[in-house]
Amino acid sequence: MGGADARIVRNTTLLILALVAMRLVAAAVTPITFDEAYYWMWSKNLAGGYYDHPPMVAYVIRAGTMIAGDTELGVRLVSVLLALPMSYAVYRSAAILFGGARVAATSAILLNVTMMASVGTLIVTPDAPLLVASSFVLFFLAKVLETGRGVWWLAVGAAVGAALLSKYTAMFFGAGILIWLACVPKLRRWFLSPWPYLGGLVALALFSPVILWNADHQWVSFAKQLGRAKIEDFRPVFIAELIPTQIAFATPLVFILGAMGLHALTWQRAGARASRVLIEAMFWTIVAYFVWHSLHARVEANWFAPVYPPFVVAAAAAANLAQWKPRARRLADFCLRWAAPVGIVMFAALIVQANTGWLSGYRRDATVRSVGVGWRELAAGIEAMRARYGATCVLAQDYGTTGWLAFYLPSGTCVVQQNQRIRWVNMREPDPKLLAGKLLYVDELHPDGHPVLDALFAKVTQVAQLQRKRGPLVVETYGVDLLEDAKGDVLDRSPPPEAR
Repeated sequence: MGGADARIVRNTTLLILALVAMRLVAAAVTPITFDEAYYWMWSKNLAGGYYDHPPMVAYVIRAGTMIAGDTELGVRLVSVLLALPMSYAVYRSAAILFGGARVAATSAILLNVTMMASVGTLIVTPDAPLLVASSFVLFFLAKVLETGRGVWWLAVGAAVGAALLSKYTAMFFGAGILIWLACVPKLRRWFLSPWPYLGGLVALALFSPVILWNADHQWVSFAKQLGRAKIEDFRPVFIAELIPTQIAFATPLVFILGAMGLHALTWQRAGARASRVLIEAMFWTIVAYFVWHSLHARVEANWFAPVYPPFVVAAAAAANLAQWKPRARRLADFCLRWAAPVGIVMFAALIVQANTGWLSGYRRDATVRSVGVGWRELAAGIEAMRARYGATCVLAQDYGTTGWLAFYLPSGTCVVQQNQRIRWVNMREPDPKLLAGKLLYVDELHPDGHPVLDALFAKVTQVAQLQRKRGPLVVETYGVDLLEDAKGDVLDRSPPPEAR
């Protein structure tokens, strides 16, 4: 490695370490989201699968809390640190596919400054480990191309298996790999080799706990996720959300570079054919599915996580390799120069806004309901009510409130979601004695009260109205009801729609 390349590697490493350190600080000071609280409860009851997703997110959280405890930082610690191997995988992928430390460094930096990676590894959802696994899928496929050695297919299988343990979206990697092999003549020999099929067996073996869990639970998780978009639900309005949300998640300048890179790869302006086709196959296969999905149902912005590794490699190729006319060259240079500063500023602004509301003058925004600002104070008020009335358990009506209550109430407090019991099938059922006494019910205020509770309990008394606030903004007002004299089983054990 020459002196210039060594300097690029050193500077890139220092920048990525600084970005990870910034995320760790943000992780420690930002209250967890309701999804994170829900997945944290999964981590206390590890299993081969869950109603919503495969189990990897639970294992990531469990590892972090073993190190830093049941804190905001503990929940997020391992997810944030996984950005380091993710960056290495993307760096090496770009170096193999397109050559040179500059393209590789650009790829790693651009990925880290996207909101998808900076927020996506900070807020722990299944997309966080999926993004990391996707980076290694690309890296190991690049090693197959570079070395021609079949043993690397086992690594590909392991990475795809890890991705499948993160989210079912990873199943599209198989189609992308087949398209790549079929479209590059020199790679078609792998169809006659046992190695890709052995790699497939490795992926299947890693994914088998999820299959077995679903088999034991009426295939409920598969039915829930794979049945999201139905052909009869044709509503193309959702497709209009795709590009704006991805511009935001990629950050505008990285998005422009990525789009330019995909154009350059399509028209053979950068890289060898096998490299170009690999990037496009891994990108467009998943994008094509989500475009189809958006014709029938909403596609959340974070669902595109697995396409970001090939996307930023394409962006780096656009910035450093592609031949452009003067106007396009100036645009690419501008985007490359300012992509990192813009991404860092956007991340910092989001964290400040989520925690304080300053930037919107304390008005509502997209973060206000999902981030648990104000929950620590709210939970203190609920605990005071629980102690005052001698309630033995706290009930909630949705998984998010249940997760927040369990996280912010004193450790060991009985917290149960009254309905949708399939979500908690991996947890030990609450002690019947705890449900037989006085209970507290916590839910947002409803003008018509809670008719379901009136049918389940002889006496329902509202004992408090408590506010969750971010600064002067009232995010939500919760009613706290005292439930007495249950008439029967207080839990709604109706099967989910997927199991009926």
